[in-house]
Amino acid sequence: MTPVQLIVHCAQQMTQAGVSFGQGTLYPEDEAAWLVLWALGLPLDTDTSQLTTDVDEQAVQSVLNLLAQRIQTRQPLAYLTKEAWLQGVSFYVDERCLIPRSLIAEAIAAGSMDPWLSPDSTKALDMCTGGGSLAVLLALAYPTMHVDASDISAQALEVAQINIDRHGLPERIKLLLSDGLSHVQGIYDLIVCNPPYVNAQSMAALPAEFQAEPVLALAGGHDGMDFVRRLLQTVSNHLTDHGVLVLEIGHEIQHFQQAFAQLEPVYLSTSAGEEQVLLFTKQALLT
Repeated sequence: MTPVQLIVHCAQQMTQAGVSFGQGTLYPEDEAAWLVLWALGLPLDTDTSQLTTDVDEQAVQSVLNLLAQRIQTRQPLAYLTKEAWLQGVSFYVDERCLIPRSLIAEAIAAGSMDPWLSPDSTKALDMCTGGGSLAVLLALAYPTMHVDASDISAQALEVAQINIDRHGLPERIKLLLSDGLSHVQGIYDLIVCNPPYVNAQSMAALPAEFQAEPVLALAGGHDGMDFVRRLLQTVSNHLTDHGVLVLEIGHEIQHFQQAFAQLEPVYLSTSAGEEQVLLFTKQALLT
């Protein structure tokens, strides 16, 4: 079989098996390409249309074994390969942390926050950092910025340290074990936060692949806003006068607006919609 044929086969098998996507890929064809390229040891940016030469039987079996794991265990492919990509940057990942997919990464890459940041902005906090992907992306995008990265999970921070070391950033990213802001002492020009925001009804309906991820990183209580409520009560105390908070709420905009009708965020455009990543100035939070 050629790699192209293997990709078609894997996509068909995963579709028939009813596996769920959304943890690095959105469609069976994309996940199949990722699976086949990784199993064959090929770069993930390989032009698959050119892979028309038969591979040996051992290589085919490696692909089929990984496919069987993906279908039978319902583990996300990122956990099986121990690698995930966000904005073209590779991250180590395992079951200790959420698979990187925050839409805030798009805002970092696009410079969407830049109009609210001063050239003198030097201090950022990535709250609920998980495996550290947003902290790493911030450090890479803003070379003069020092980043604190906090999380309630010591295990997630172990993964974050792997990624900080992997990208050569131990001098610029500092890890903090903290439940929200409880052990955060700094004052920041920028705080980004991809908190647990999935509401209880949605949590109960999550496919097996998403249930494999840490519940702490997903579950936001009845309306998804439990963590956000605590955050917005005190976050302004940790912002400089011209500081901003960038907050991801996913598909929970209705619950957010019901809980915080008095707030007027700036909506940052993302590939998933216009109301999933919000920006607040300190003044907006105080008002």
